[in-house]
Amino acid sequence: MRLPPLAAALLAVALTPAASAHGIHDIESLAAAVDARVLEWRRDIHQHPELSNREFRTAALVADHLRSLGLEPRTGIAHTGVVAILRGGRPGPRIALRADMDALPVSERVDLPFASRVTTEFRGETVGVMHACGHDAHTAILMGVAEALTAIRDELAGEVMFIFQPAEEGPPEGEDGGAPLMLEQGLFADFRPEAIFGLHVWANLHAGQVGYRSGPFMASSDQFRIVVKGRQTHGSRPWGGIDPIVAAADLVTSAQTIVSRNIDITRQPVVLSFGAIKGGIRHNIIPDQVELIGTIRAFDDGMREQVFRRLGEIAEHVGHAHGAQVEHAIPTRPGNPVTVNDPALTARALPSLQRVLGADKVRENPLITGAEDFSYFAREVPGFYWFVGASPAGSDLATVPNNHSPEFFLDEEALKVGTRTLLAVTLDYLAGTR
Repeated sequence: MRLPPLAAALLAVALTPAASAHGIHDIESLAAAVDARVLEWRRDIHQHPELSNREFRTAALVADHLRSLGLEPRTGIAHTGVVAILRGGRPGPRIALRADMDALPVSERVDLPFASRVTTEFRGETVGVMHACGHDAHTAILMGVAEALTAIRDELAGEVMFIFQPAEEGPPEGEDGGAPLMLEQGLFADFRPEAIFGLHVWANLHAGQVGYRSGPFMASSDQFRIVVKGRQTHGSRPWGGIDPIVAAADLVTSAQTIVSRNIDITRQPVVLSFGAIKGGIRHNIIPDQVELIGTIRAFDDGMREQVFRRLGEIAEHVGHAHGAQVEHAIPTRPGNPVTVNDPALTARALPSLQRVLGADKVRENPLITGAEDFSYFAREVPGFYWFVGASPAGSDLATVPNNHSPEFFLDEEALKVGTRTLLAVTLDYLAGTR
């Protein structure tokens, strides 16, 4: 087969005597050959963000690129997901690499020439759309890694599945999506990897650094909804009805004892937060009902179930004490499990990160109460997931805008780090390097 010029150049460089410790492959040369395109893709995707299950343009961009590499992408998985398999020239392991593609309903407040000006309808309101979590970077990095690996496919031992996933931020209400739907639709039915890798740009690390953790890394994430039903009355005659506002206030206060008094937080942390309380429209009318919604985060499945049970019990008993009725969904739908980095796979991949960046740039992360649906993949096969620093060197990490902020800013040096670390982990694993 006649290789295109870029692929031929990459192969020539990768097979030189100057090759690094990563088998026969020079990571720096492979990555440098795609850096400019990764930057271009990231800026293009950032300027044209799309919400969960609506990543039509992004998916088309990815699929067209994979076809240009001679791959045969499957499209429409979990609505807009794209998957392709690269088969190396020699037998070897099967692994998977994953990137997420969706943006958030956030109006960008960063002054960039490629800033998003996109708006759309979300829950009946006109909202801005922004890659405030960095999924534009993840998609661009994996597109670059796919190109670099395809250029040396004849020398690769093994097979690599590229997973471009929609709806990591959660599908719209009333829809399914994301990692669980990809698995339900048979993602690993005909190609079951022995390991899966993924990364995430992270505002709480400086560009040039990466963070990792063995075992539980990111929390489970569950939503709940509680409706306290009373009986409407005039605000001047509260005894003439049943006040769901007072009952809801008591419920919120009592629920705080779940973490402070019921959970053994010496084992693992737990978070229970109320995000919204809605009830009433006028100062002198006690309403019929109050709705409460919130989130639960945990790092242990047993503790997670304990919080579900106790919150339901408290809601019912507090409601009964006030003469109110309570309906609850705890959780409202299956949430993301705990993201667990397989300890053996972590130990195997860590030297790859250290070799490509230097050991001083690789940090052990604390537990993260944010959540990731990469966790579904990592429950099917051993997984390793790491953070790539996104904040400019020298910035105060205590005050930088975090992921999901309208002011989230990605230092584009993170793209180079992401490309190099993902290439290093992949090539070392395929080569059997430890």
